[in-house]
Amino acid sequence: MQLLEHFKELTLHPKNAEELKGLILQLAVQGKLTRQWREENVDVESASILLERINKEKERLIRENKIKKDKIYPKISKEEIPFNLPESWAWSRLGNYTHNFGQKTPDKEFEYIDVASIDNQFGVIKNELNILSPSDAPSRARKIVEKGCVIYSTVRPYLLNIAVVDREFSYKAIASTAFAILNPVLGCSEIYLYHVLRSYFFIEYVESCMKGVAYPAINDANLLVGLIPIPPLEEQKAIVEVVNQLFAEVEQLEELTKERIQLKSDFVTSTLNQLTQAAEQDTASQWIFLQQHFGTFFTEKENIKKLREGILQLAVQGKLTRDWRTHRQTQGLPIEHASTLLEKIKAEKEQLIKEKKIKKEKPLPEISEEEIPYELPEGWVWCRWVDLLGCVNYPMKRGPFGSSLRKDDFVEIGIRVFEQYNPINDDPHWMRYFITEEKYESMKGFTAKAGDFLISCSGATLGRIVYLPKGTVTGIINQALLKLTLNRDLILAEYFLKLFRSKYIQELIWQKAQGMAQPNMVGVKELKNILIPLPPLDEQKAIVEKVNALMALCDKLEQEIDTHQTTEEEWMQSCLRGVVER
Repeated sequence: MQLLEHFKELTLHPKNAEELKGLILQLAVQGKLTRQWREENVDVESASILLERINKEKERLIRENKIKKDKIYPKISKEEIPFNLPESWAWSRLGNYTHNFGQKTPDKEFEYIDVASIDNQFGVIKNELNILSPSDAPSRARKIVEKGCVIYSTVRPYLLNIAVVDREFSYKAIASTAFAILNPVLGCSEIYLYHVLRSYFFIEYVESCMKGVAYPAINDANLLVGLIPIPPLEEQKAIVEVVNQLFAEVEQLEELTKERIQLKSDFVTSTLNQLTQAAEQDTASQWIFLQQHFGTFFTEKENIKKLREGILQLAVQGKLTRDWRTHRQTQGLPIEHASTLLEKIKAEKEQLIKEKKIKKEKPLPEISEEEIPYELPEGWVWCRWVDLLGCVNYPMKRGPFGSSLRKDDFVEIGIRVFEQYNPINDDPHWMRYFITEEKYESMKGFTAKAGDFLISCSGATLGRIVYLPKGTVTGIINQALLKLTLNRDLILAEYFLKLFRSKYIQELIWQKAQGMAQPNMVGVKELKNILIPLPPLDEQKAIVEKVNALMALCDKLEQEIDTHQTTEEEWMQSCLRGVVER
């Protein structure tokens, strides 16, 4: 059988295991897993005779007042039958094939089964049930449960909360009316019934009968009129054995797949850590090896995410542009040292301060050896964030207090208000709120315009950043943003974006965050003190080009994963169609 021949391929991703189990169940309930068994057991009692005996047994139980009389279910028409069955099998209404034990209002202590009592991974009732007194009984505690029955949740959020009752109870067991209680008779396999109820065709039937929008459910009447395929009694047991065996094989392959993925993940993490922590001269061969095996190690998106983080970290350590520097040196091309450029900008700032065009910054301490987190290549320099700021007043500005900007201030047309949405989604142009010209005049100090950066300052999106390119509509920032104006003669916008999104800066931002439940960016004074690795301008351009090329490769790898997963999904669906149509 094609499906079974391709177990290994179909379990290359853990999520496929559940779909594969679904296909196995569909094969099982169509009799396609036990063809050989039928060839070897031609003299077994047919399902049609079994159903006649079940009907007589139920009539006996009704006469003895052990169960209530069944409703009369309609005869099965040809149009209803979803697929053909083996010759010895028969179709039955679920209600004709099973019975329940009725309902009662609890009159003494009982064990209560509600939807939370089901372990739907293993299809059993959890060991610890609430023991309740009659006075504490919920109004829905009505349905009697006994060993050997199957309980089926009839509300959609818990559609697969199905369990085989495989034990006796210390007290009387009573289930919520959110369950249908289904008890096979004459030794029919409750586990086979459980598999039928979890099969694709029966799930589709139930979903077609769901009623309600907020809390959709199937009522017992519609559930019990559903069709189920009935094999001979002995074949039911054979099906259960085959399904158990195949499920065990799927789970073993799934476990091996998870181990393989974990090994690759550990290797990627370890290799990237070694690359970022090793001395510059030791990284070249490791990086070349990793690049040569991108297609082997980066077949999961989680690993590609790690690769993106590693690329940014290597970039801000100068390890991606080692060849670029070597080439410049061998060609005798000059590189302006970043410290020279930094001194030039400092001199320009001091002149502007003298001319009283900008305010003087409070001096920060010199950078000590103990502060430096890692060694930089020749031509680079460590500086403080404040050194990169533009020659304007308030180049690093936190948004206004919440009371300064209220919803009452918003108008339909006016000056835009930047929100967290902009950096969270890397979208400088999205706008929703506006203020009047008059309100803007009173908040002009919070202006953000083209050339600035906006940083999210609170919550789970702390540290997200967006650059405002040429053509961005000017506005003011709200209280959850930090506006940043950098000196464009000292640092390129694209390099700063990559630097800020690197693990180095992001970890610093989060380490310094204040507040537990709702993390918040530290104050501007402390941010200005952060150390920044600054390369020469020419090398910044080379870093941006290198990173962009590698990120494009990451995009390609992700597209290949998506394409492969789409192909696998189509293959799965093709297998399912083949199973149902044959």
